[in-house]
Amino acid sequence: MQRCLTLTFARHNRLLLRNKFASAHCQQSAAMSGLLINQPKYSWLKELGLSEDNPGVYNGSWGGSGEVITSYCPANNEPIARVTQATMAEYEETVQKTKEAWKIWADIPAPKRGEIVRQIGDALRKKINVLGSLVSLEMGKIYVEGVGEVQEYVDVCDYAVGLSRMIGGPMLPSERPGHALIEQWNPVGLVGIITAFNFPVAVYGWNNAIALTCGNVCLWKGAPTTPLTSVAVSKIVAEVLERNNLPGAICSMTCGGADIGSAMAKDERVDLVSFTGSTTVGKMVAMTVQDRFGRKLLELGGNNAIIVFEDADLDLVVPASVFAAVGTAGQRCTTTRRLMLHESVHDTVVERVAKAYKQVRIGDPWDPTTLYGPLHTKQAVDQYLAAIEQAKQQGGTVVYGGKVMDRPGNYVEPTIITGLAHDAPIVHTETFVPILYVLKFKTEEEAFAWNNEVQQGLSSSIFTKDMGRVFRWLGPKGSDCGIVNVNIPTSGAEIGGAFGGEKHTGGGRESGSDSWKQYMRRSTCTINYSKDLPLAQGIKFE
Repeated sequence: MQRCLTLTFARHNRLLLRNKFASAHCQQSAAMSGLLINQPKYSWLKELGLSEDNPGVYNGSWGGSGEVITSYCPANNEPIARVTQATMAEYEETVQKTKEAWKIWADIPAPKRGEIVRQIGDALRKKINVLGSLVSLEMGKIYVEGVGEVQEYVDVCDYAVGLSRMIGGPMLPSERPGHALIEQWNPVGLVGIITAFNFPVAVYGWNNAIALTCGNVCLWKGAPTTPLTSVAVSKIVAEVLERNNLPGAICSMTCGGADIGSAMAKDERVDLVSFTGSTTVGKMVAMTVQDRFGRKLLELGGNNAIIVFEDADLDLVVPASVFAAVGTAGQRCTTTRRLMLHESVHDTVVERVAKAYKQVRIGDPWDPTTLYGPLHTKQAVDQYLAAIEQAKQQGGTVVYGGKVMDRPGNYVEPTIITGLAHDAPIVHTETFVPILYVLKFKTEEEAFAWNNEVQQGLSSSIFTKDMGRVFRWLGPKGSDCGIVNVNIPTSGAEIGGAFGGEKHTGGGRESGSDSWKQYMRRSTCTINYSKDLPLAQGIKFE
């Protein structure tokens, strides 16, 4: 909403001027009453501590004096509430406070840090339904996915609690008598976390819980289009820190746009930049961080494929393909965008998947019966239409969907396109919308090669009963992705494994396995507890 009007005039009498101000005040009041947060149906938003106008900076205290942005609901494009973003001066103040908070946090033993993370997980549990509803309202994903996203944060907190008593390096054999050789792991310091709109809770959670356990402090910049979720999550975390008499700046937040993100990438005080988003922006972040020899963790795009062989169980293939292609309206980084079908099952699978698409329940994302909601923005709708037009020009045939839906909000039909070449430019382009390109292949070698020929390397899956093929798929000549599945979809990863991909996906790993190592620095330490000074490799220097 435009909050003030700049009027240029040469001469106005006092009455006219007074009337103009009165009119502007009435317009502002009407706009305020039109916010969803003021409607009884959405009064639950206030349970998260949200109001009409919300501060977008937290560093132990709440503030924000930058640009005022309005968050809109993708299901109807109506305004929800407003957030005041950070200025560069407020960013500077927040970094300073966060670095000071690290001095306290780093001295706390890891198991005690784990206890704080446990409390954060419990606080999220208490708010899981209402916070999941906010994700659904502001991002546009269906309610069960919104709740599931908060559950991911909770699960990672549980994982991080256990990790707090397990982090450590090995004691290695030394070739020198009277010497000990050990690995020491220490926190990097300040972790800057830049997250995307499609997972406005979970991605922060993956980073935040693990980073905290490792002894780091966090500075979060969420997506500019999901600022209310950033504020709500930060309030939950802040309450836990404050209740334990810890500096709130341990988990700081600065809402903002590219200016804040660019500052984080350039800032040498930010010891690790974790960026989730597009490959294009991720590349700029990576180059900026590398220019200062900083650390980076990148989770970028994916052009993911499901490969269906002639021996596949089609009763698994069909629901897996529909969920992976249609879930979150095609806006997951692990969404299936390419469905490769062996020529012997191609027509059957296309027919069955298209039939299943007709049964997908489309509606308001917060309705528990809905399976498919809107795209996040109007710009995404334009990208959807442009991609379909390009696919047609390159030889594709739309066998299902292909249109914008005639209803409020950013709704488009989930779409299936056949007939394209495996290397058609549009097939090699990641478009963050629900378009599934169906390709026909003949041999295993051909299918594996097609899977690997795109720039991204995030997720992949095959459907087969041939165990030899399974292990070839998992081996050095199989999938080149970071996530390599068999008989399950490309999306829906568990938190216990390392999440991330190769090539233009960025190479980063978050969540489980040994991903914690990205948030720490390793020192190799040799300790001489003898009275002699032998040198390695038997060198004599006398």
